[in-house]
Amino acid sequence: MYICIWSSNIVGIIVGSAAFNLALLILILMLGSCKHYPECISSRKYRPEGNIEMLLEKYGSFALKRYKYANLKKITRSFQDRLGKGGFGTVYKGNQQDGRLVAVKLLHNSTSHVEEFLNEVLSIGRTSHVNVVSLLGFCVDESKHALVYEYMPNGSLDNYIYSENLREALSWEKLYGIAIGIAQGLEYLHRRCNTRIVHFDIKPQNILLDEDFNPKIADFGLEKLCPPKESIISLAEMRGTIGFIPPEVFSRSFGVVSAKSDVYSYGMMLLEMVGGRRNVKPSAENPSQVYFPHWLYDQLAEGGKIQACDVSIENEEIARKMALVGLWCTQTLPVSRPSMSKVVEMLQKGLDKLEMPPKPTLCNSPPHLTMLSTSSST
Repeated sequence: MYICIWSSNIVGIIVGSAAFNLALLILILMLGSCKHYPECISSRKYRPEGNIEMLLEKYGSFALKRYKYANLKKITRSFQDRLGKGGFGTVYKGNQQDGRLVAVKLLHNSTSHVEEFLNEVLSIGRTSHVNVVSLLGFCVDESKHALVYEYMPNGSLDNYIYSENLREALSWEKLYGIAIGIAQGLEYLHRRCNTRIVHFDIKPQNILLDEDFNPKIADFGLEKLCPPKESIISLAEMRGTIGFIPPEVFSRSFGVVSAKSDVYSYGMMLLEMVGGRRNVKPSAENPSQVYFPHWLYDQLAEGGKIQACDVSIENEEIARKMALVGLWCTQTLPVSRPSMSKVVEMLQKGLDKLEMPPKPTLCNSPPHLTMLSTSSST
């Protein structure tokens, strides 16, 4: 009797020990297999390098060139030649090994989420239009994020339209061609590129000029890559661009923020191109010219000539056409503004086909902020 009980216990111990050893062996094999299978904890879906390669492979022929930060330092000579600085980052001139010049933008406050960053960058890289700056490559190197663009030898539009020698550098015909080119580029971003893009920061500083003074829109899509720490309406964010911000950004009672917001900013820029000056100029000799759009509207409504920027009889039609289109684009309510497709059509029409727009019912921005922008614009 006792022998049977002892035998039964021995068998149980042996069976239990074997089961434990088998389970331990299986666990060891499973942990070891994690080194070889992507589903495990150490899989490449948790490694940024793996994500980058997977995304580049996904986009195939549309993928951009990836630069290492050390390579960017080399082609920019340790970032010696600064081309400009804006809210999204600082731009430096670079010279690649093949002699091709590029513009390298080191981004500020870029998102730390690698997949999100790359998806946005690769989407921007798929845009292709003669009036949109081409994105050539990118850099994601730990905390360093950068974009590499084609180089624009004639800089940005603001260097010319606010210059006293504007007409020596840009004729009215060339300025008119620039206006049409910008409109066509915006129409492409709004309607015809793979991912429809609203720029949200159209201003002369973001219009670059190539060797033939053809315009190209820059810095589109960067509001997703470098989200501001504060609202766009904050004082820090508005400095330098407040004169181009539409009323609906300040108050939703005017309407929703949309592609029509770009139309407003384009119109304000068009008026500055006509006037050869900033729209708000407290130092103007005539008090009525302090806010140029209102003065310009009154001149056109009364049938007077545009006495700005050396407008001659030969150039009066071009100047009046650009002014009328600019005033249509800067209507207070978004619903009253034309689309960018309509803007292109209006610019290409004869002057006699354009109607006089209603006069905007308010200034482009609160007076105290507008006055500030004249001294802080970049």
